[in-house]
Amino acid sequence: MGEAVENVYGTNAHGDRHRAKDGVDACKWYEEEIDDDLKWCFALNSVLHRGTSKFQDIALIDTKHFGKALVIDGKMQSAEMDEFIYHECLIHPSLLFHPNPKTVFIMGGGEGSAAREVLKHKTIQRVVMCDIDEEVVDFCRRYLTVNCEAFASDKLCLVINDARYVKKEPEKNRRQFSLLWFLTIDECRAELEKREEKYDIIVGDLADPVEGGPCYQLYTKSFYEQVLKPKLHHHGIFVTQAGPAGVLTHKEVFSSIYNTLKHVFKHVLAYTAHVPSFADTWGWVMASDQPIMLDAQQIDERISKRINGELLYLNGESLVSSTTMNKSVYTSLLKETHIYTEESARFIYGHGRACFA
Repeated sequence: MGEAVENVYGTNAHGDRHRAKDGVDACKWYEEEIDDDLKWCFALNSVLHRGTSKFQDIALIDTKHFGKALVIDGKMQSAEMDEFIYHECLIHPSLLFHPNPKTVFIMGGGEGSAAREVLKHKTIQRVVMCDIDEEVVDFCRRYLTVNCEAFASDKLCLVINDARYVKKEPEKNRRQFSLLWFLTIDECRAELEKREEKYDIIVGDLADPVEGGPCYQLYTKSFYEQVLKPKLHHHGIFVTQAGPAGVLTHKEVFSSIYNTLKHVFKHVLAYTAHVPSFADTWGWVMASDQPIMLDAQQIDERISKRINGELLYLNGESLVSSTTMNKSVYTSLLKETHIYTEESARFIYGHGRACFA
């Protein structure tokens, strides 16, 4: 990732650059390369944290427009002003479609927002969250205070994949960590596979599949078929974030993930929403061997009955409408033949391309 540098030049109405007086107009910018000839830029108040873990580049930035934002491997993961769109769409549809969800396994989700949304459901008894990167989890617990209550919940079991021992927390921290394990990245699959318990919902809140990144193996048919599906209860539902789903971007990974899940589960449902800080429409895919069917009124009734507090984005009508694709995306989903494997993986552009200028 590039260096954070003061930009002490402004631009007048004619597009001419001029030096800001005494740095009054000085500003820092975050740039994300969406493609070779396309960038998405954010004016910054400050860079709160930058570093590199053994798995990925990490940055927490304070943007002028979107508030605090988490950036991993050069890709915006979530922003304070609109993260509720992504996380409500990721979590609530599967829990609402399930007849009585009690147990949830979250793959990824290190910032804690997915767990926060799961724990709003009154029926939930246990949430296991398994992320590969301790650094991401640690600084999200420190900076993203909106998720403090979720991290402190007795219902949350946090699993970090980085070594091979059980780390015992001091007694005063037991409430924050019911259980904390450290495993290698190759054991991430094994962590789910070796568990004797099954789950009502499994969530894929993983980083985008980028070339050289740590997560793309968890989007493969073999993983879904051999590891994940056997860990679902009879009425279990799997849901995953599935990358950009816009008219120009849905063929990167969204259509492939959808088609891959169709080869593993009997019922698959794709849905989308626009996330402003992602500069695109985003996609999610639900999959189950049981029908995924509710109308808008039934969804609203379950929201009222099951969820503590009020959702900011989703209601029955918006959830139902989100499953309707435009013609371009709909046609691609119908015609997609690619199946995601380790040998024929597709990747999203931009690993490590973020810079601060």
